[in-house]
Amino acid sequence: MTTHVQRLAEFAVACRDKGLPGQVRDDVTGRVLDVLGNCLAAYAEPDGDAAPAVLRAVLRWGGVEEASAIGSGHRLPAPSAALVNGTLAHALDYDDTHLPSVLHPSAPVVPAALAAAEATGASGAALVSAVAAGVEVCNRLGMASYLPEARNSLFFEKGQHATSICGTLGAAVAAGLLFGLSADGIAHAAGVAASMGAGLIEANRTGGTIKRVHCGWAAHSGVSAAVLALEGVTGPPTVLEGRFGFFEAWLDGRFDESALLSDLGERWELLRTVYKPYPTNHFTHPAIDCAVALRAGGLSPDDVEEIELGVPAPVLRTIAEPREDKINPRSPYHAKFSGPYTVAAALYGGGGLGLALDDFASLAPERLELAGRVRCVADERASEIFPQAFAAVMRVRLRDGSTLEHRVDSSRGGPEHPLTAEELAVKFRTNAGRLLPQDQVDALVTAVADLPSAPSASPLLRLTVAR
Repeated sequence: MTTHVQRLAEFAVACRDKGLPGQVRDDVTGRVLDVLGNCLAAYAEPDGDAAPAVLRAVLRWGGVEEASAIGSGHRLPAPSAALVNGTLAHALDYDDTHLPSVLHPSAPVVPAALAAAEATGASGAALVSAVAAGVEVCNRLGMASYLPEARNSLFFEKGQHATSICGTLGAAVAAGLLFGLSADGIAHAAGVAASMGAGLIEANRTGGTIKRVHCGWAAHSGVSAAVLALEGVTGPPTVLEGRFGFFEAWLDGRFDESALLSDLGERWELLRTVYKPYPTNHFTHPAIDCAVALRAGGLSPDDVEEIELGVPAPVLRTIAEPREDKINPRSPYHAKFSGPYTVAAALYGGGGLGLALDDFASLAPERLELAGRVRCVADERASEIFPQAFAAVMRVRLRDGSTLEHRVDSSRGGPEHPLTAEELAVKFRTNAGRLLPQDQVDALVTAVADLPSAPSASPLLRLTVAR
């Protein structure tokens, strides 16, 4: 009998050997560009303490120079490069999100694929196929954990970071394809990787920089698992569905087999992965949309007496609790996970597509004061919609006693309001321009667009190295 991991491995090899649908191929190039832009922006981030620490750590480890650490000029062993680049990809909380699993699949998978592609001299087409397969496997694992009755992922209900757990297996699949593994080898790589994935999301609530490293560690573990499989380490064939396998260990044996395996290669969860317009936790985005709309309608922060922010009940633990930490964030990064602070920032007005990275360069006193007047509550309508889309309602009581209200049922960039090509270009050019001169930004856009026909993916990484 073919086991679950073997089914996924056969699908992955078919992506490499038989090619991808045109829509999927085009989608992947956009995700590679988005990840590179996020990495470059993170490298130039003044509050970016996690990624430099990771780079210092891997430089202490040393090793064979195989792949580039984006923006640094350093070449490292492929797993170490994946660790640095995956940390950069997730460091700003600007990476894409799959719904309704609420995974950030590109941040672990693309860095793992880039490192493996550079180490092996793989073609651009091979890189694109590997990313597609890895992201799809990651998303399928996330969907298998989604509980419709709870309207949430069981991973999150248990305080686990689904992205870093599922992303480790997706990264292993992508890297294994680029190392030339057969279907059996890919299954072993995923089976080995299942013993490596981990991640707790308590840092979303009370601080700490470790969450920024989660996607880096997933990418690192995925590449490491692929190399171990290449050299002969094997994983259990029932690593997913077995009595002591992935789903039993993480989800108490509860998972949706159909969501994991049905219509592989025909129905693509990859295409349901949406881009972020704002560099904040995705749960804050509909609230930011409300604030942007009310500000455009003439609302001034000086006129606000109190704000009630209604959000889906499951997200309160992430963006509203503990309240004292959310109205007084410990750092600019922590502020990105605060419903009150992001609302305040948006009401004062931001750059980019409404809020930009520079709006979180520091904790502005006037925004902190306004955040203290924001009260977060569960909203029934938003809870009904979640997590198929992210919704919110904002009710503002003004100093003159009047009230304003604005509701968003699907946040900007979400399933009902995807970002346009022009908006994605603005995001990338703004991000990449933090580190690179304009000519290199333009060259990078061209190189990514040409990936499917490029004989080698390596020049892509050389373009991202700071001068």
